[in-house]
Amino acid sequence: MTEALVGLGLMMVLALLRIPIAIAMGVVGFLGVAYLRDWNFAPAMAMVETKVYETGRNYTLSVIPLFILMGNLVTRAGMSQELFRAAYAFVGHLRGGLAMATVVACGGFGAICGSSIATAATMAKVAYPAMKELGYSDRLSTGSIAAGGTLGILIPPSTLLVIYGVMTETNIGKLFAAGILPGILATSLLCFAVQWTVLRDPNSGPRGERSTWCQRMRAVEGVWAVALLFVVVMGGIYGGVFTATEGAGAGAFGALCFALARRALSWRTLLDALVESGRTTAMLFAILTGALMFAEFVNYTTMPNDLKTLVTTLNLSPIMVVAAICAIYVILGTAMEELSMILLTVPVFFPLIVHLGLDPIWFGILIVVVVEIGLISPPVGMNLFVLRALLPQISTNTLFLGVLPFAVADVVRLGILIAFPAISLWLPSLMR
Repeated sequence: MTEALVGLGLMMVLALLRIPIAIAMGVVGFLGVAYLRDWNFAPAMAMVETKVYETGRNYTLSVIPLFILMGNLVTRAGMSQELFRAAYAFVGHLRGGLAMATVVACGGFGAICGSSIATAATMAKVAYPAMKELGYSDRLSTGSIAAGGTLGILIPPSTLLVIYGVMTETNIGKLFAAGILPGILATSLLCFAVQWTVLRDPNSGPRGERSTWCQRMRAVEGVWAVALLFVVVMGGIYGGVFTATEGAGAGAFGALCFALARRALSWRTLLDALVESGRTTAMLFAILTGALMFAEFVNYTTMPNDLKTLVTTLNLSPIMVVAAICAIYVILGTAMEELSMILLTVPVFFPLIVHLGLDPIWFGILIVVVVEIGLISPPVGMNLFVLRALLPQISTNTLFLGVLPFAVADVVRLGILIAFPAISLWLPSLMR
């Protein structure tokens, strides 16, 4: 275990020195394998070649650029504004309704986008001006946007769930199905957090105008096409009509047709969407390749077996182990971004989960939920940084205080999902 701990420490030092995380994990993995082979660099080079080749040719991973492209195309078609408008039409007349509409719109946008940071950034531009105009407090406005943005990595299609599925060889379609009910639970609890905030301070979230049913129907008309696209893609995956990769291809093509139908796609816009999708995909693949090198090094050490032996010796229950792992993730979330956490820790913890006989689908959902908590946890929650950059007039202290009720709601959700695994596992059990 000592070699793995030293390697982990070295990787953290490199990251703190602002070495890109992909390079840090790759270098530590390469040197670690060479060290374990008595500084024979031939096996280490062979490992690097294998991981780069296998990552690049992995058919399953093609789901990532396709879903990213789908999200970029729909975003450029103005879907974020339509979702926010539709949600506001139904709940905007309630106290705190605009903040709840933001949370619901984030959930809907996350179902298309699959990225937490992109969801938070987009909704900051769409929802914050509307809440500011209506007199909402900055705490409630920024808290609802930051917390709602985290839904982008849980509600399918989720890039993190795809990467987790590839690393652990878990069925991606079932992981997507497992994220639906926890995503609905998350949206509900975040709306409860909004209500708790306005209950304590009614002036923080004044009521908006009540929309007529005619206005509500017109608002729904703006989102029916993309909702149908989501139902067809996800329904096809869940029903076994096509694989996750085929569903991603159908989704990207459908998003292209949707953008063309709305006349929102010029050659320049299409080029921007393709370039952004390519850039994001390249970043994810680079990080994933480095993580797989580091994971290979960890597997060569005795750490996985040592952890199993430690759990057996201490006679810890599986729930105690899961709770300890979740606590570690929460701590890491205050200093690391979500993808690095997943790629760094899954090779260490997943063998232990398998040894305990726990369901890998359930564990994958728990990991994503804990990562969501990390995204809004001070001092370096990534969503907080995004809002700080986009809304420079908002102080860091305001951001931290505003997100606290939502962080508590996320912790409650984590406890519910640990206590009731069926919430995550019911839908996957229905799949063919």
